[in-house]
Amino acid sequence: MTSEFHIYNTLSRKKEIFEPLNPPFVGLYACGPTVYGDAHLGHARQAITFDVLFRTLMHLEYKVRYVRNITDVGHLVDDADDGEDKILKKARLESLEPMEVVQYYMNRYHENMASLNVLPPSIEPRASGHIIEQQELIAKIIEAGYAYEVNGSVYFDVARYNKDHSYGILSGRKVEDLISNTRSLDGQSEKRDPLDFSLWKKADPSHIMRWSSQWGEGYPGWHLECSAMSTKYLGMQFDIHGGGLDLLFPHHECEIAQNVAGYGKPSVKYWMHNNMITINGKKMGRSLGNFITLDQFFSGEHEMLEGRYSAMTIRFFILQAHYRSTLDFSNEALRASQKGLEKLLKAMALLDTIKPLENSSISVKSLHNKCEEALRDDMNTPILIAHLFDGVKIIRALSEAKESITASDLDLLKSLYRTMVYDVLGISPSNAPEAENNLTGDLVEMILQLRKDAKANKDYNTADQIRNRLTQLGLNLKDHKEGTDWEIN
Repeated sequence: MTSEFHIYNTLSRKKEIFEPLNPPFVGLYACGPTVYGDAHLGHARQAITFDVLFRTLMHLEYKVRYVRNITDVGHLVDDADDGEDKILKKARLESLEPMEVVQYYMNRYHENMASLNVLPPSIEPRASGHIIEQQELIAKIIEAGYAYEVNGSVYFDVARYNKDHSYGILSGRKVEDLISNTRSLDGQSEKRDPLDFSLWKKADPSHIMRWSSQWGEGYPGWHLECSAMSTKYLGMQFDIHGGGLDLLFPHHECEIAQNVAGYGKPSVKYWMHNNMITINGKKMGRSLGNFITLDQFFSGEHEMLEGRYSAMTIRFFILQAHYRSTLDFSNEALRASQKGLEKLLKAMALLDTIKPLENSSISVKSLHNKCEEALRDDMNTPILIAHLFDGVKIIRALSEAKESITASDLDLLKSLYRTMVYDVLGISPSNAPEAENNLTGDLVEMILQLRKDAKANKDYNTADQIRNRLTQLGLNLKDHKEGTDWEIN
């Protein structure tokens, strides 16, 4: 088994052996939410992807400083330089202070993340709390000749930057192609070029969120925020920066340009991006109006949902696809994830019933190595889960005394499942069953006890009737020496 961790670098477009800049310390930065609405499944996938990365790095015994930002200013409606600030727009609609909107949705986001068992980051900076750092970076970019000020706003000069460096290095896009696909300026814009993006925007009289600067009162551009906050907490060069694939261009592309222009060098060694959640082949997102919030998944109150789903069902569903592949939502897939998770956790519970013997007929080390290899291969969680289900067959065989295991191997098997399922995949057993599944489980166990009592009283006709009726209802029963296992078909 290799001890190396292979990571897919979006910048190089290939898997690379992970080599931290300052081992054993690892600097990890992930773009957090713009807090103006409830979190949806797409937010969950990004958060869970980088949560598993955080957990994996710690499992590999790295010391990790994980920074996940909160965007609370500067993210405009069209994700570029036009329209109203998203948070300000929400504040106007609801007659609230902008920071009331931020605090309300940030609290809800944290509640959702806790339900999903997403670990809190080491640091969670807000854009509005780092205005000075952003202004300092703007000044450096202007001094280097890659930005210009017009009427109190400052714009990044993409054409000027591209002469000396390469704008598009992350996304693979060429400036020439971008220009041909961009509408020309209509004479009303302050920009020299339509590709230029704002570093600082002048605030109009009605704009509530505004700060003083040497260019006048205004607010920072969205792309600038992550450049300033990531380097403040992780240094001028750090290991990993990531987010959803939709952030690759222009957001992360602009970050690279800002860092090179202001600091003289790229700041990030490895770029990571998780792919999208889709519904009927289309990206799920708030801007498209086809999203389902996490609270709606938990309550089942959405027209596209056939029932409610536990937070761990959602987490397990997301982990059953590789983070770089698309993941299509369906009730069928969620139900399958729910059944699979129940099966996995039931098998783990069986581990405490297994009695060790003098010899092992199975190779726990082989299973352990396969799981580690899958994890170290760019966090291949679906392959890791497949190996864990191969182990479920072994656990069942052990519980039925069809295989044997020594005490030391049994301890290793228990440790493997606790580590991979709880610590790395982040499955929380206490949150896994849904409320109705708790009730279902208790009812089934009560009925099975009635069947057991009937058999003890030699009332085999009643025992058979109970079994047949449970089978008709979709339960698969398996009798063994210690009792009866059951699962929903």
